[in-house]
Amino acid sequence: MNRSILMLLLGAMLAGPAWADALGSLRQFVQEVKSARAVFTQTVSSPEGTRKRSSEGRFEFVRPNRFRFDYAPPMAQTIVADGQKVWLYDPDLNQVTVRAMSEAVGATPAALLAGGPLDREFTLKGLPDRDGLQWVEAVPKARDSAFQAVRVGFRGKELAALEIVDGFGQVSVLSMRQFEANVHLAPERFRFTPPPGADVLEQ
Repeated sequence: MNRSILMLLLGAMLAGPAWADALGSLRQFVQEVKSARAVFTQTVSSPEGTRKRSSEGRFEFVRPNRFRFDYAPPMAQTIVADGQKVWLYDPDLNQVTVRAMSEAVGATPAALLAGGPLDREFTLKGLPDRDGLQWVEAVPKARDSAFQAVRVGFRGKELAALEIVDGFGQVSVLSMRQFEANVHLAPERFRFTPPPGADVLEQ
């Protein structure tokens, strides 16, 4: 047997349990983590891998179906899901876009955080460890999904990274830090009132 093929087979055999653990970590995360908050850095790259832009912010969620992303300037933006609607506020444009929760979330990366039915919406599989993290890939079953796949990275039981590949092959990587699980988050964090004078677009 070709040596390189043998090494690949041995590597797969040795890595197999870790891949299974990564999938178990995702399922355990969805079952046990009812709320969380973290600081993130998001890097968006082109399909060729060229770095395009980077932004930072904070995210919070409470199951079921409540989450909030606050992007810091100069890429300021706020995304709030209140359980029924998703509000996206762009302060530079003073514009708010509103969508029904069922249409905005569904088989999206947010569903992984908000506690959607994973096996109904996604095909899940463990991936090899990388960058000191255990990885799971979730591929949406819906053909009309806006993204190709999301890869979730865990450091032990802690959510450490999300890699989102959109329909055009563009990759967004959210690296998490200061992750806190099962923390108390005030209900008003997941309510949004459009600022005075803002244009509100319902979709």
